[in-house]
Amino acid sequence: MLDEISYQSHQNWLERNYPSQDERIALITSWQEQKKIPTINYFLHLRLFNLALPIIKPQDSWLTVGDGYGFDAHFLKEQGCKVTASDISTTFLELSQNAGLIENYSAENAEKLSFADNTFDFVFCKEAFHHFPKPFVAVYEMLRVAKKGIILIEPQDPISRMPLLLALRNILDNIQTNLLEKIWKNRYSFEPVGNYVFKLSERECEKIAMGLFLPAIAFKGIQNNYYQKDISNVPATKKSKVFQKMNFKIFRDTLLARLGILPYQILSAIIFKQMPDQATIKKLKEAQYRFYVLPPNPYLQSNS
Repeated sequence: MLDEISYQSHQNWLERNYPSQDERIALITSWQEQKKIPTINYFLHLRLFNLALPIIKPQDSWLTVGDGYGFDAHFLKEQGCKVTASDISTTFLELSQNAGLIENYSAENAEKLSFADNTFDFVFCKEAFHHFPKPFVAVYEMLRVAKKGIILIEPQDPISRMPLLLALRNILDNIQTNLLEKIWKNRYSFEPVGNYVFKLSERECEKIAMGLFLPAIAFKGIQNNYYQKDISNVPATKKSKVFQKMNFKIFRDTLLARLGILPYQILSAIIFKQMPDQATIKKLKEAQYRFYVLPPNPYLQSNS
């Protein structure tokens, strides 16, 4: 089965890229150092972590999915949450636990989670959805083990937010079905590890929530795809010209997205299993999330 090949490939990816224990420990140590004097790499990760802040409450229980290094769980732990980090490979999770970054971890296939229904308050999945061979199976699994909801932070499907791009695709597909690929080079994207790169859309999340009769969803887009290996360790300070240049790109591209000229690169999608309280809704709106109360199923209501 192709999905089994994908699982094995992902499970071995960290071992292949960091074959020695010294290299693995050095990566964990590097992350700890980057937090002290934030680098561009840490700054970009922190922008993604912060997307969860409006729904974080101390003492809530969280599961992180696809959290290869345990850094997602570490952020949530710092907010006072009870966190279990999970990944298909525990190569780094044991080291992160030894370093005090995380407390609990579990080897988990996101598409076959071992936990019982409603085990955790929330599930956090950052930049992992697009690695899964059957990502929507994983979403249903996350929803199954979550009591209050899940948050997905992923590259956004641009065509879902750009009507002109969709219109262009329709026109070109009517002429020749592969014509758009000459313009949109990564229309069909694959990663070196072997999987097709899925991208997230608001509409797909909405359909999942409606199909399960869930009460609410929330969305926020940001511009954040500015990682370059050669500048990743540059300090994220006002004195850094490299950092200033990147911040200008973020400002520019955010403005263009607000004007509808560009899509947001990253989508944060929160699917709620329970209606959040008013304080949480207020925090979401203050953080510029769009919060949607979903209509109940009228046929189930009438039959109840």
